[in-house]
Amino acid sequence: MKSFLAARRLSPASMFHVTRRFRSTSSWKKAPDRETKGSTRKKNYSMFQQLVESRFERVLVDMGKWTAEHSEYRSFKVTSQQHLIRESNLFLLAIKKAFARASLNGEDGRDTNPLFWNLRNAFVKGDTQGLGKELKYSFQAFLMRSAFPKATSELQAELADLRYPFEWFPATRVMQRTVHLHVGPTNSGKTYHALKALENAKTGIYAGPLRLLAYEIYSRFQAKGLPVALLTGEEQRIPENVDEYFTSCTVEMSPIGKKVDVAVIDEIQMIGDPHRGAAWTQAVLGIQAKELHLCGEERTVDLIKEMCERIGDKCIIHHYKRLSPLRTMKESLDNDFKHLQKGDCVVTFSRVSIHSLKNVIEKETGRRCAVVYGSLPPETRAQQAALFNEPNNDYDFLVASDAIGMGLNLEIKRVIFESSTKFDGIGHRTLTIPEVKQIGGRAGRYKTANQAIQTAAAQPGAQSGADSSPAKDPETTAASPAKWGTPGYVTTLDEQDLEHIAASFHEEAPPIQAAAIQPPSFIIERFCSFFPPQTPFSFILSRLREISRISNPFFMAALTDEIGVAEAIQDYPMSIADRCTLLYAPVTIREEAQQRLIAAMAKCISTSTSGHLLDIPEIDLEALDVEETDPAFTDKTHLLRLESLHKAIVLYLWLSYRFEGIFVSQQLAFHVNELLQAKIERCLDQLNFTFEARKAFRARQRHSATRRDLEMGKYLEHDEVEAVEAGFDAALPGQDAHEKQPVAANDDEAKPKSKSL
Repeated sequence: MKSFLAARRLSPASMFHVTRRFRSTSSWKKAPDRETKGSTRKKNYSMFQQLVESRFERVLVDMGKWTAEHSEYRSFKVTSQQHLIRESNLFLLAIKKAFARASLNGEDGRDTNPLFWNLRNAFVKGDTQGLGKELKYSFQAFLMRSAFPKATSELQAELADLRYPFEWFPATRVMQRTVHLHVGPTNSGKTYHALKALENAKTGIYAGPLRLLAYEIYSRFQAKGLPVALLTGEEQRIPENVDEYFTSCTVEMSPIGKKVDVAVIDEIQMIGDPHRGAAWTQAVLGIQAKELHLCGEERTVDLIKEMCERIGDKCIIHHYKRLSPLRTMKESLDNDFKHLQKGDCVVTFSRVSIHSLKNVIEKETGRRCAVVYGSLPPETRAQQAALFNEPNNDYDFLVASDAIGMGLNLEIKRVIFESSTKFDGIGHRTLTIPEVKQIGGRAGRYKTANQAIQTAAAQPGAQSGADSSPAKDPETTAASPAKWGTPGYVTTLDEQDLEHIAASFHEEAPPIQAAAIQPPSFIIERFCSFFPPQTPFSFILSRLREISRISNPFFMAALTDEIGVAEAIQDYPMSIADRCTLLYAPVTIREEAQQRLIAAMAKCISTSTSGHLLDIPEIDLEALDVEETDPAFTDKTHLLRLESLHKAIVLYLWLSYRFEGIFVSQQLAFHVNELLQAKIERCLDQLNFTFEARKAFRARQRHSATRRDLEMGKYLEHDEVEAVEAGFDAALPGQDAHEKQPVAANDDEAKPKSKSL
């Protein structure tokens, strides 16, 4: 504890360099002798045990004292306060035994010591918040330990056997698909070639990670006169008077049951994401396309090849090289915006940061600045991108979120990271190597590169990385494009961030070893039938996640947000099918206002009462009544109020497509959303931030991220953290490759917590 407190007194600069050393592979992987390592691990586990026991006390306080009316305690057969105290003490004893086995005997695997394994995993993935949630579930499971006879437990285990997810899509399995995997760095033309195959088909699907990308492809196909539908969680545009059309959608909205000639799934490396990756896995396994084109990073090759072998699809790999050089600069901007050049893009990680930087840059330089971020309306984003891409106007700079890393078509000369840290829903953390490469790799004139590809492709003998017909060889490489495109540059605003950003371009991210899956609704519905009617839905989901059997190359998705939604809607009776639908609603469930909102929506569904937009008090429409002349309009509290209302409208629109007879004010919601977006933009433009305030904020972010790393290192050793973050339990030697149990992971804009991106 003393070392951690001392670390907290370090300056932000020193803290940053401590983190670099702490995360350094060379320093972390020095092998101490067995005796020293064992002594260190015992000390760490002792401190971790203290944290667990302290957190369990808080869980008990949050659950409240026993009463006869306490529905949760009734569900778990707790009959009195004395009974609760006795069970709590027994559970604490079980925790002590689990830690003793881990510390003294080295038993810390999922099979040998599941309680310890689950607590450690939850802490690594979700910090103390995730640890608290896991403790609550583990205590509930402890209370239910004798509730099920052996036969029932065996049936539960049979339903929780998720080792063969490819069997969930029988119609797709009877097809003979050809999978084209386009891999390479950013700005290499891989998506361009996949889209050419899509354009040359009669029917097809484009599935991307952001609604902005879906809208971009939708607009591109419309401009070519091709019939196309747009499908996102909050908006659906279906072409009229045509039977066959293309579909541009977010991955979560992929039409699995539609047979098409060609499908393109973008950013395939997202398949390993513990929160959204299951949607990519479902699309890869389920889309009924004769040709399936996957675009993404090189580190997905082995995983996709293994998946194709398992399901019998032919796999053709297309390798691409960058179309323009990418160089990291030796100097930062040294916090001086006067060093900005035309074509620069400053990347930050929140909407407030984007607009505050825009205002400061325009004030400091006297030149205009465009903005792009994920929640910007598609039409507005297209307008802002056009202003930035046009060379003959005064919009010299762009301030954007990490959404640009997902492939938005912007002519960026230089990427400037405002910070090397971001908030991930739990706390501030240092950017990962893939994140840095994905974002920084957008530097370099992408559109110029595309034009070069088209010119080269039109020349006789030019090689194409992908074609709408199968390639002759299982692997192909696009012609080297070293002469194409202008160089791209990467640097930082602050000198203290440059070391991490520059180093990330010289390090390789590890291969993606497994694809995320989550149990489909039909399995959840059947699994629920084995529990008493009043059993909390969140416990059932946690139980399913806990006992599931999964084979390589898959792992169980986090389900953290889904379990949070299940808790929020627990009090309202409804069918399991309706509960399953609500699990995937676009809700930031960690926010109390969002918990109240989804509960209000669940009440409407449960009672089949009016879901008119004006009849739901939790939707704060009065926020629109504040005039711009009111001093409160520029207050940060009012901005938060508008942001909260925007999330509520997005949720309402999502529900209006799934419960049409209840949430009937769809057109009004669209209108309110337009008014709201305009209000938010004007409010953001008027917020007053000083450059010094932003500089101090970045320093606090670095300090927070470093402290979080040090806190983790206080309780666990590097190899443990690395094993969990990699997605597998390294402490299970001797298991068959297809029986090895992966870690069930736990948890601003590129990941907006919304399934309706």
